[in-house]
Amino acid sequence: MNVLVALAVAPCGTGEELSKEVAEVIRVIRASGLPNRTNSMFTEIEGEWDDVMRVVKDATFVLAEKGIRTEVVLKADVRPGHTNMMHKKTEIVERLLEGEK
Repeated sequence: MNVLVALAVAPCGTGEELSKEVAEVIRVIRASGLPNRTNSMFTEIEGEWDDVMRVVKDATFVLAEKGIRTEVVLKADVRPGHTNMMHKKTEIVERLLEGEK
């Protein structure tokens, strides 16, 4: 079953600047080959449930396996029969906004 997740994986107790560790997490996500999109707070990943959850685990453990305390925030949209939700959802909103002009 297809799922769209918003994922934030962040180290705890490593100081104020987290960019290096966050980049390691995103590198794992991008290497998965699953559709993904990163913004300032989350990375969205879309695909089959088991594939996405494997990436969530791998992305989390890239820090945890280094002994870094790791926080994970995960939001999932499971919508049977739908795919490409990462793009379709925002396209619908953009069309509606364009119609207001």
